[in-house]
Amino acid sequence: MAETVRWLTPEEQRAWRAFVRLQERLGGRLARMLQTESGLSVADFAVLVQLTDVPEGRQRFLDLARALEWEKSRMSHHIARMVKRGLVVRDECVEDGRGAFVVITDAGREAIEGAAPLHVEAVRDLFLDHVTPAELRTLAQVSERVVAKLDEDAS
Repeated sequence: MAETVRWLTPEEQRAWRAFVRLQERLGGRLARMLQTESGLSVADFAVLVQLTDVPEGRQRFLDLARALEWEKSRMSHHIARMVKRGLVVRDECVEDGRGAFVVITDAGREAIEGAAPLHVEAVRDLFLDHVTPAELRTLAQVSERVVAKLDEDAS
């Protein structure tokens, strides 16, 4: 039996396309600024932010990949590049011998501490300064609800 496609209404299509454009343009602009101003890629920044948010700046490799929603191979290649630049180190897991930890280094901490103020200022300039507090609350509620559903469906 063929399913009926639930095509987007004009209002839904307008909202969806505006949302996608916002993500693409904002993401691109933030990525260029981050790279130019700090020498960090968006991927570097994401890894370093995640590591600064966990105790001792260390996280199991696979947990880090899951948190960032990256494939294992992407994580492996990117972490190898970050290791070469001295931003993180891989630390073998002594407990089970199977996994490894990714650990932020002092250089990684310096890099994120230098990039974070630039990033937050760009987020304010490009996004937050253009929405009202009410719009911001609504955006947070919608985003949290959709992310919760995605998390629920991930298992």
